[in-house]
Order: sequence, then C-alpha cells, then structure tokens
Amino acid sequence: MKVLIPGPLRSYTQGLHEVLASGESLGEVLADLDRRYPGIRFRMIDEQDAVRRHMRVFVNREPVRDLGTALRASDEVLIVQALSGG
Repeated sequence: MKVLIPGPLRSYTQGLHEVLASGESLGEVLADLDRRYPGIRFRMIDEQDAVRRHMRVFVNREPVRDLGTALRASDEVLIVQALSGG
C-alpha cells in the first residue's frame, strides 16, 4: 500500500515522500517500513508500542492510533509529524 512520509522522516527513505509497504495491520505496515528503512519505526512508535504523541497517522484520511487497525492493500497511510510550540 502507499505510505506518505512527512519531511522530517524522509532522511530514512532516501528523500522519498511516498513509499510502498505491506501488512494486514498498521503495526505490520510500520514493521515492514522499518525492514525497508531501518530506524523509521522508532521515530513513530514509543517503547510502550504506541504511536508517539507528536505523530499522527491517517488511513484513508481517518485518524488512527491503534497499531492493530486492520488495513487493506488499497488503503493509503499518511504519517504526519505534529508541530508544537509556544
């Protein structure tokens, strides 16, 4: 499936903004991304196996936080790094 990568994570994907990954759940897709682009999963998932607070993941434009969310090959995953400041 198509995965859209935010600018801050493109150093892991050799600058690509769109990559392909496979898996039947969000967790499997992120694990596949990490096999293809080592280190990228750690930037998105914390030590408790949860999506980091500053990351947002959308599947077909719907927000998703559960790594067990089922996905289809035709789905589109968008990863967004939230901005913060004060």
